[in-house]
Amino acid sequence: MTGPERRWTPLRLWRRFLHNLLPKLLALGVALTLWFVATTDRRANVEQGYDVPVTVSDTTAERGAGERAVRDLNPPTVRVYLTGRPERLRELRGDSIEAVVDVTGVPEGSFTRPVTVQAPTGTILQRQVPERVQGFVDALVTRTLEVTLSVANPPENSLPRYEVAPAQATVSGPGRVVATVARVVNAPVSLGPGETREAPLIALGGRGEPVAGLTLTPATVTVRRVDSGEVPVKTLPVVLEDPPPGLRVTALSVQPSGVRVVADPALLARLREIEGEVPYRVGSYTAPVTLRLPAGAQALEEIRVRLTVQAAAPPAGEGDAP
Repeated sequence: MTGPERRWTPLRLWRRFLHNLLPKLLALGVALTLWFVATTDRRANVEQGYDVPVTVSDTTAERGAGERAVRDLNPPTVRVYLTGRPERLRELRGDSIEAVVDVTGVPEGSFTRPVTVQAPTGTILQRQVPERVQGFVDALVTRTLEVTLSVANPPENSLPRYEVAPAQATVSGPGRVVATVARVVNAPVSLGPGETREAPLIALGGRGEPVAGLTLTPATVTVRRVDSGEVPVKTLPVVLEDPPPGLRVTALSVQPSGVRVVADPALLARLREIEGEVPYRVGSYTAPVTLRLPAGAQALEEIRVRLTVQAAAPPAGEGDAP
């Protein structure tokens, strides 16, 4: 073959392209099919974020260290990003994904620990925000407290009596939280004579605010009204006697301003107010009020008064030299 015949002319290139064209096209088709099948899942996967609540794992008690509780978890949820098939991701909810902070062996007090996220089957964990959470480990303690009765204001002409069962309840939770509980009360109820009702218990702090994060046992109590109904009761205002000569009252507060009185209905109908006596002296002080009740009447409250008393100025001209 001469030199010119070995040169790649357009005609020769075209002939080489057509040589075994069918097998070449078949091989190309097979390769494209394999690539498409191999990358289908990758191309179909999408990413989606979920707010996942953080749960706490603590097996310290199994080592004989006593029961413990975790509080003030911050943040209480982490943002988890997963990839997977769209139909699989649509099935998931934040509470179906597991995010755990393990505090086993962590000393009591504040902590900062990593959160471990377990991706559900058919998904891949891409990232989580944040990766660590803070909290406080506290000993789990229990206190027993008397149940304080709480009822709606009764009618003025009634003197209701109630029973609460059980009379005591236990409060369990983190030690520092339990220590803030001042009393346990039932949710206020309004009962007629002889009625009984279940009422949930509420733990209250020193200022009367509800204390959360505790377990009350039992969770409810039975409140029963045991009186038979109306009794002759009337609320009357309390009027104090005037101070003696030489003294004057500059500030006065009677608590409560009225007193409930039990008496015969005929006597109650005639009463309009109840007079009270207090020991007057110069100064600011709180004193009990002695009520002047008519025979056959009985007060149901103790009345106290807050007073500010000053010496009265002598009349003009008094004490002047003749």
